[in-house]
Amino acid sequence: MLEKIVSPQSLSALSYGELEALAAEIRQTLVDAAARQGGHLASNLGAVELTLALHRVFRSPQDKIIFDVGHQSYTHKLLTGRQALAQTLRAEGGVSGFPKRSESEHDVFETGHASTAISAALGFARARDLQYDNYAVVALVGDGAMTGGLCYEALNDAGSRPTQLLVVLNDNEMSISRNVGALSTYLTHLRGSRRWIGAKQVVKRGLNRVPLVGAPLAGLMERVKRSIKRMLVPGEFFEALGFAYLGPIDGHDIPTLEHVLADAYAMHRPVVVHAITQKGRGYALAEHKPEAFHGVAPFFVENGRARTRQDDGLVSACDVAGEALLALAREDERVVAITAAMPQGTGLDAFSRAFPERFFDVGIAEEHAVTMAAGLAAAGMRPYFGVYATFLQRSMDQLLHDVCLQNLPVTVLVDHAGFVAGDGATHQGVYDLTMLRAMPHLTVWSPCDAPELCAMLAESLQLRGPCVIRYPRSLPLRAGGDIAVGRWRLIADGDGPALLGYGASVGLAQAAAGLLQRDGLRPAVWSLSSLQADEEAMSLLAKRPLVAVVEEQRVAGGMGEMIAAGLPGVRVLRLGVGDQVPCAHSLDGLRGACGLDAAQIAARVKEAWHAR
Repeated sequence: MLEKIVSPQSLSALSYGELEALAAEIRQTLVDAAARQGGHLASNLGAVELTLALHRVFRSPQDKIIFDVGHQSYTHKLLTGRQALAQTLRAEGGVSGFPKRSESEHDVFETGHASTAISAALGFARARDLQYDNYAVVALVGDGAMTGGLCYEALNDAGSRPTQLLVVLNDNEMSISRNVGALSTYLTHLRGSRRWIGAKQVVKRGLNRVPLVGAPLAGLMERVKRSIKRMLVPGEFFEALGFAYLGPIDGHDIPTLEHVLADAYAMHRPVVVHAITQKGRGYALAEHKPEAFHGVAPFFVENGRARTRQDDGLVSACDVAGEALLALAREDERVVAITAAMPQGTGLDAFSRAFPERFFDVGIAEEHAVTMAAGLAAAGMRPYFGVYATFLQRSMDQLLHDVCLQNLPVTVLVDHAGFVAGDGATHQGVYDLTMLRAMPHLTVWSPCDAPELCAMLAESLQLRGPCVIRYPRSLPLRAGGDIAVGRWRLIADGDGPALLGYGASVGLAQAAAGLLQRDGLRPAVWSLSSLQADEEAMSLLAKRPLVAVVEEQRVAGGMGEMIAAGLPGVRVLRLGVGDQVPCAHSLDGLRGACGLDAAQIAARVKEAWHAR
């Protein structure tokens, strides 16, 4: 059936029985695609019927449907002409794992970070009103995204004016019993009915006209209604913000979803529709362990096990950091760990089990995480905040204002620094260092192998001020050279050009050095393990005719810029990310597109060496 869906309009001719069959086919397609290419599985399996209902009620792309985070948009992509997702999800030249405006007119806004959709949808709605246009604006928001403060800023603003806006809350954590669910569905139908709303207004006006007893009786009815709502309908919070609330409803019941969505749109005001869904629905393994199938690497469908591949001696950096931090916590009761909804992704799940009272998962609230860490530090604790580089960007103001300016001993463990495979432009860790280098009192370290990461964690506990330890997804077991935390590390010596890197780019520098050796050059390789200047190392580099700085980071504001300024008599090649936005899906593709694979690095260094 899926092959026959050429656009969302194709859905209008299907019966509800055919829609159920289509939903089952979509789920099988999603499982197969994620098993082959990896991706976000459990969240997409839970949003199938919800997406079908949205596209049956609304007319994309005229009506604007915005998917928060974007990791629940796979069904939307399949319904909007991108059946190639089945074979090319997250592949080079294939279908992106997140909404992408250049990919389809149905992707009206790009979302890769959580909690942004309501703000963006409100922007669309206000633009529509100012332009005297007429289309629906819908934000589909997961309950996880609702842990982010930006959602509440947007809700508070949207409710301040009667702008027509629909927020669909996809709640896959809450469960409803049959009786409560049926009652909630009935009340939702009743409260969303235009006839019921009109009847309420007529009765209220009539009562107010009755002498003496009319107004008090109308007031009594209103108080009784509010009391019943408090007992039966969990929407008073949204209504206090100026939204009508409809729900909770079964997010897998397409007829009910269509009915409620149509009623919500007809109310011509801000409305929240609360839908209960099952994360991982339709794939038993994901239903049983939805967190394990949230974001997956390629796996075998029959048992859910990852398709293993040779990793060339690399280890998971977050696992190394998590184990090292756990060891510190056993020795020092001041050590606490913080995550923003990612205990497994940042390697802190073992810490959470060992020291639950010293572990804080704050939800998708990176800004709050950093400022809370500042408060913990000011009160004498030693907080460690584990976060991906791409999400650290959201808390830069708090890191500057609340941590660095006060010189507080907060340590941020920045995972996925540098290029990140699979998730496209929104998840690249190539922007944070430029911002970090501008902050006062901040120590920034970047290990090039697992032992150095452990040494840095141990040393961070001795610092009196803030620290960032920045590392890629994987690190080698051993890179070479001697470890001295806070100093640059000579990995391999030679009398030819000096190749400098940090984190993952040390491995690139080593690979390029190997190619240069075949051409008769004897390059030296350094790890910039501290992202502040090492004066002793700089004095040695000042004697070199050519220094090449390799970094999976923006050239503007990167380490190459600092080193070039500090070595005025030396030719410094700055090899990093230029003005392009890295968006390829594989590491090889990302590095190749930015001129940072070993062959391109070696070619540029060789050319500059012979032209000196």
